[in-house]
Amino acid sequence: MIESGSEIRDVGTDDLRSGLADGSILVVDVREPNEHGGGMIPGSLSMPLSRFDPSALPTGEGKRIVFSCAAGFRSRVAIEVSRRAGLDLSEHYLPGFKGWVAAGGAVEPYG
Repeated sequence: MIESGSEIRDVGTDDLRSGLADGSILVVDVREPNEHGGGMIPGSLSMPLSRFDPSALPTGEGKRIVFSCAAGFRSRVAIEVSRRAGLDLSEHYLPGFKGWVAAGGAVEPYG
């Protein structure tokens, strides 16, 4: 698990909406493909945790990478895996896709 003392930043819905609107955030969705029946946060990149490879993250685009999953646990795991690979990433969307939908966030189809 993530080492104690390592700061994880919980990104809320308003911050995520703002970052998506101004193009400063890239959402990396680590849910599995079978979980995408309800769609995805618009513009997000699907990188299922079961096959997650931090070296494939588009880190040179100048955007904040914010991990997302269904409810906020696996996104934290993706941060841990990324840190072990030497990437300085710390943000995840809490409460996850379920919270995005509950807050009336727009959804786009998977694929």
